[in-house]
Amino acid sequence: MVLATTLALGTSAWAQGAAPRVKLATSAGDIVVELAPEKAPKTVANFLQYVQDKHYDGTVFHRVIDGFMIQGGGFTADMRQKPTRAPVPLEASNGLKNAKYTIAMARTGDPNSATSQFFINVKDNTMLDAPNPDGYGYTVFGKVVAGSEVVDKIRAVQTGNKSGMQNVPLDTITIQSATVVAK
Repeated sequence: MVLATTLALGTSAWAQGAAPRVKLATSAGDIVVELAPEKAPKTVANFLQYVQDKHYDGTVFHRVIDGFMIQGGGFTADMRQKPTRAPVPLEASNGLKNAKYTIAMARTGDPNSATSQFFINVKDNTMLDAPNPDGYGYTVFGKVVAGSEVVDKIRAVQTGNKSGMQNVPLDTITIQSATVVAK
Protein backbone atom coordinates (compact mmCIF):
# COMPACT_ATOMS: atom_id res chain seq x y z
CA MET A 1 0.00 0.00 0.00
CA VAL A 2 2.81 2.42 0.84
CA LEU A 3 4.49 1.59 -2.47
CA ALA A 4 1.34 2.18 -4.49
CA THR A 5 0.70 5.45 -2.68
CA THR A 6 4.30 6.58 -3.14
CA LEU A 7 4.30 5.75 -6.86
CA ALA A 8 0.93 7.45 -7.27
CA LEU A 9 2.54 10.61 -5.93
CA GLY A 10 5.05 10.43 -8.79
CA THR A 11 8.21 9.67 -6.84
CA SER A 12 10.72 6.91 -7.41
CA ALA A 13 10.73 5.66 -3.84
CA TRP A 14 9.71 2.14 -2.99
CA ALA A 15 9.01 0.27 0.18
CA GLN A 16 11.98 -0.34 2.46
CA GLY A 17 12.88 -3.95 3.07
CA ALA A 18 15.64 -6.43 2.48
CA ALA A 19 16.58 -4.95 -0.90
CA PRO A 20 20.21 -5.58 -1.86
CA ARG A 21 22.62 -2.67 -1.69
CA VAL A 22 25.78 -2.24 -3.72
CA LYS A 23 28.64 0.09 -2.84
CA LEU A 24 30.48 1.65 -5.74
CA ALA A 25 33.84 2.71 -4.31
CA THR A 26 35.00 5.38 -6.77
CA SER A 27 38.01 7.64 -6.98
CA ALA A 28 35.59 10.49 -6.15
CA GLY A 29 34.07 8.76 -3.09
CA ASP A 30 31.56 6.03 -2.30
CA ILE A 31 28.06 5.68 -3.75
CA VAL A 32 25.62 3.14 -2.32
CA VAL A 33 22.65 2.07 -4.42
CA GLU A 34 19.66 0.11 -3.19
CA LEU A 35 18.25 -2.21 -5.83
CA ALA A 36 14.61 -3.02 -6.55
CA PRO A 37 14.44 -6.73 -7.44
CA GLU A 38 10.67 -6.81 -7.03
CA LYS A 39 10.32 -4.18 -9.80
CA ALA A 40 13.17 -5.15 -12.15
CA PRO A 41 14.14 -8.76 -11.30
CA LYS A 42 16.09 -9.57 -14.48
CA THR A 43 17.91 -6.24 -14.47
CA VAL A 44 18.86 -6.51 -10.78
CA ALA A 45 20.05 -10.11 -11.25
CA ASN A 46 22.13 -8.99 -14.24
CA PHE A 47 23.69 -6.07 -12.32
CA LEU A 48 24.45 -8.27 -9.29
CA GLN A 49 26.10 -10.87 -11.52
CA TYR A 50 28.39 -8.19 -12.95
CA VAL A 51 29.18 -7.09 -9.37
CA GLN A 52 29.93 -10.68 -8.34
CA ASP A 53 32.13 -11.16 -11.41
CA LYS A 54 34.11 -7.98 -10.48
CA HIS A 55 33.26 -6.58 -13.93
CA TYR A 56 32.83 -3.03 -12.63
CA ASP A 57 36.15 -2.97 -10.76
CA GLY A 58 38.48 -0.69 -12.72
CA THR A 59 35.82 0.71 -15.03
CA VAL A 60 35.25 4.45 -15.33
CA PHE A 61 32.43 6.93 -15.56
CA HIS A 62 32.96 7.48 -19.28
CA ARG A 63 30.02 9.80 -20.02
CA VAL A 64 29.09 12.68 -17.75
CA ILE A 65 26.49 15.27 -18.68
CA ASP A 66 25.69 17.76 -15.92
CA GLY A 67 21.96 18.33 -15.78
CA PHE A 68 21.31 14.84 -17.16
CA MET A 69 23.25 11.79 -15.89
CA ILE A 70 26.57 10.08 -15.15
CA GLN A 71 27.23 6.82 -17.02
CA GLY A 72 29.66 4.02 -16.30
CA GLY A 73 30.21 0.30 -16.10
CA GLY A 74 31.53 -0.51 -19.55
CA PHE A 75 34.92 1.05 -20.24
CA THR A 76 38.40 0.94 -18.72
CA ALA A 77 40.47 4.10 -18.17
CA ASP A 78 42.07 3.69 -21.61
CA MET A 79 38.53 3.70 -23.09
CA ARG A 80 38.50 0.03 -24.02
CA GLN A 81 35.08 -1.53 -23.80
CA LYS A 82 34.95 -4.58 -21.55
CA PRO A 83 33.31 -7.76 -22.84
CA THR A 84 29.77 -8.36 -21.60
CA ARG A 85 27.26 -11.15 -21.27
CA ALA A 86 24.07 -11.37 -23.32
CA PRO A 87 21.70 -8.39 -23.02
CA VAL A 88 18.90 -8.32 -20.47
CA PRO A 89 15.26 -7.78 -21.54
CA LEU A 90 13.82 -4.31 -21.02
CA GLU A 91 11.90 -3.83 -17.76
CA ALA A 92 11.16 -0.11 -18.13
CA SER A 93 7.40 -0.37 -17.55
CA ASN A 94 7.91 -1.35 -13.91
CA GLY A 95 6.49 1.79 -12.30
CA LEU A 96 9.88 3.24 -11.30
CA LYS A 97 10.74 6.63 -12.76
CA ASN A 98 14.02 8.14 -13.96
CA ALA A 99 14.05 10.53 -11.01
CA LYS A 100 17.06 12.28 -9.53
CA TYR A 101 19.52 9.81 -7.94
CA THR A 102 17.96 6.71 -9.46
CA ILE A 103 20.09 4.14 -11.30
CA ALA A 104 19.00 2.86 -14.71
CA MET A 105 20.39 0.71 -17.48
CA ALA A 106 22.03 2.23 -20.53
CA ARG A 107 21.13 0.68 -23.87
CA THR A 108 21.34 1.26 -27.60
CA GLY A 109 18.37 1.97 -29.86
CA ASP A 110 17.40 -1.67 -29.35
CA PRO A 111 15.25 -1.66 -26.19
CA ASN A 112 16.54 -5.13 -25.23
CA SER A 113 20.25 -4.30 -25.55
CA ALA A 114 21.25 -3.39 -21.96
CA THR A 115 24.31 -5.28 -20.71
CA SER A 116 26.66 -3.82 -18.08
CA GLN A 117 26.48 -0.06 -18.55
CA PHE A 118 24.31 1.93 -16.17
CA PHE A 119 23.63 5.57 -15.45
CA ILE A 120 22.65 7.59 -12.42
CA ASN A 121 20.15 10.36 -13.09
CA VAL A 122 21.31 13.73 -11.74
CA LYS A 123 17.87 15.31 -12.23
CA ASP A 124 14.35 14.10 -12.87
CA ASN A 125 14.57 12.74 -16.44
CA THR A 126 10.89 12.08 -17.16
CA MET A 127 11.71 12.04 -20.87
CA LEU A 128 13.36 8.61 -20.25
CA ASP A 129 10.33 7.06 -18.52
CA ALA A 130 8.46 4.39 -20.49
CA PRO A 131 7.21 4.78 -23.13
CA ASN A 132 9.43 7.81 -23.80
CA PRO A 133 11.61 8.72 -25.65
CA ASP A 134 11.31 5.99 -28.29
CA GLY A 135 8.29 3.93 -27.32
CA TYR A 136 10.21 1.90 -24.73
CA GLY A 137 11.91 3.92 -21.99
CA TYR A 138 14.92 3.10 -19.82
CA THR A 139 14.83 0.57 -16.99
CA VAL A 140 15.21 2.06 -13.52
CA PHE A 141 16.32 -0.63 -11.07
CA GLY A 142 17.44 1.19 -7.94
CA LYS A 143 18.25 4.43 -6.20
CA VAL A 144 21.19 6.08 -4.48
CA VAL A 145 20.80 5.77 -0.70
CA ALA A 146 24.24 7.15 0.26
CA GLY A 147 26.76 9.25 -1.62
CA SER A 148 24.49 11.65 -3.48
CA GLU A 149 27.18 14.29 -2.82
CA VAL A 150 29.62 12.06 -4.74
CA VAL A 151 27.17 11.85 -7.65
CA ASP A 152 26.96 15.66 -7.55
CA LYS A 153 30.75 15.94 -7.53
CA ILE A 154 31.04 13.65 -10.56
CA ARG A 155 28.28 15.42 -12.53
CA ALA A 156 30.14 18.73 -12.18
CA VAL A 157 33.54 17.60 -13.53
CA GLN A 158 35.08 19.05 -16.68
CA THR A 159 34.52 16.86 -19.73
CA GLY A 160 35.82 16.67 -23.28
CA ASN A 161 36.42 14.27 -26.14
CA LYS A 162 38.53 11.13 -25.78
CA SER A 163 38.95 8.14 -28.08
CA GLY A 164 36.12 9.32 -30.32
CA MET A 165 33.70 9.74 -27.41
CA GLN A 166 32.15 12.95 -26.11
CA ASN A 167 31.43 14.06 -22.52
CA VAL A 168 34.33 12.05 -21.07
CA PRO A 169 35.68 13.38 -17.74
CA LEU A 170 39.06 15.05 -18.31
CA ASP A 171 40.23 13.65 -14.98
CA THR A 172 39.41 9.94 -14.93
CA ILE A 173 36.83 8.84 -12.35
CA THR A 174 37.32 5.14 -11.67
CA ILE A 175 35.01 2.63 -10.05
CA GLN A 176 37.62 0.97 -7.89
CA SER A 177 35.25 -1.74 -6.69
CA ALA A 178 31.59 -2.69 -6.61
CA THR A 179 30.48 -4.86 -3.69
CA VAL A 180 27.21 -6.05 -2.21
CA VAL A 181 26.94 -4.47 1.23
CA ALA A 182 23.46 -5.66 2.26
CA LYS A 183 20.86 -8.15 1.11
